[in-house]
Amino acid sequence: MSYNNISELFNMAEERDVPLSQIILETESALTECSYDDIYKEMERRYEVMKSSAKNALFEARKTAGGLIEGITKTHYDYTVKGDTLSGDFINKVMARALSCSEVNASMGKICAVPTAGSCGIIPAVIISLEEALNLSKKDVLDGLLCASGIGAVITRNATVSGAEGGCQAECGVAAAMAAAAAVQMKGGTRSQCVEAVSIALMNVMGLVCDPVAGLVQVPCAQRNASQAVNAIISADMALAGMKSIIPVDQIIEAMYKVGKMLPMELKETAKGGIAHTPAGKAIFREIFGK
Repeated sequence: MSYNNISELFNMAEERDVPLSQIILETESALTECSYDDIYKEMERRYEVMKSSAKNALFEARKTAGGLIEGITKTHYDYTVKGDTLSGDFINKVMARALSCSEVNASMGKICAVPTAGSCGIIPAVIISLEEALNLSKKDVLDGLLCASGIGAVITRNATVSGAEGGCQAECGVAAAMAAAAAVQMKGGTRSQCVEAVSIALMNVMGLVCDPVAGLVQVPCAQRNASQAVNAIISADMALAGMKSIIPVDQIIEAMYKVGKMLPMELKETAKGGIAHTPAGKAIFREIFGK
């Protein structure tokens, strides 16, 4: 990589007065020896998978192990289309699309793990909804995805995106940070605002544990996909409004990683703590696995 952290990525883009996505594109091309066209084609292929998974559970329940989240997407989407929500049509569509990806994942359907399977709904929900709301071109959408991917690559390099290693802050939280940066770029924000959105999104989720009920990537994973997609949107809005993080973004990433290391084993995807270890959570485990 030609940059080792987000500060270096930002400075390279500043020096040339180009979007973060342009530096990310050039770096990807150099690393993979693929042309820009080939990279865009691959991004488009993956985006089609995202769009499919974000839609496939909206209208019909998907069969999932244990049935823990079976049909929750359709229920939420039906609520959304009635037009009588508290947080509005846009936010509820974002949540429904994030839930759909999670439900498709839990039913062994095809998803794009961005950056993981457990957080697969956050970036698709945000980008698809912004494409629709802002009437964006295909290139604007793909550049948003490139921006998200570059942020994720840096965080993976310097910390982790694994719930088993760093808790859900590192999985759904990083996905939210990636989506927040993409959202700012897609809305026409500045490079600096993209970086601030990453900082805000990560601060909002610092310390979130990974506690899947019965060890399945369903509850609370699906709900956190929905909530962290909203985290991405509000973090982008705060950055676009001019809010700045008083802690530099790379220091926040380092702090997130350290917090993840401090979390006990019980709170990192083992289903031995958090809501997975409640009486109800343990009863669900016994019901599904007979233990």
